Amino acid sequence: MTAALFTLTFAVAAPFWVLMILLPHWSWTARIISSPLIVLPAVAIYALLVIPAFGDVLPAVTSPTLGGVRDLLGTSDGAAAAWAHMIAFDLFVGRWAWLDSRERGVPALVMAPVLVLTILLGPLGLAAYLAVRSRWSMDVPPGPQGLG
Repeated sequence: MTAALFTLTFAVAAPFWVLMILLPHWSWTARIISSPLIVLPAVAIYALLVIPAFGDVLPAVTSPTLGGVRDLLGTSDGAAAAWAHMIAFDLFVGRWAWLDSRERGVPALVMAPVLVLTILLGPLGLAAYLAVRSRWSMDVPPGPQGLG
């Protein structure tokens, strides 16, 4: 079952990445990606893996040591849970970056490699987006004049 959940984890997230990267201007993409619920399938898989092992997981995360985390992740269940954790958070970060980039007017061709980097190496994708983001400011309408 663990191997199946491991494989399923990326499969439930992949369609959302496809929408953001390959179909960024399709009207349904914005409707679908605007919901934070898109991460729930990966979160559910994470829960299926972590809740039964909660007694082993809790000590490893409340008082982490390198050896304790290594031992936890060195099991099939631990690796699959870590994978689901990464997939869920990478998708959430990718979703935020995609939505924010749309508001800022960042071109889809700029965002595509950033999103691919986020899929593959989440924190580096986030760093890349933060760098890209700084070049596009929000179009904030001016405030009311004469008030104060």
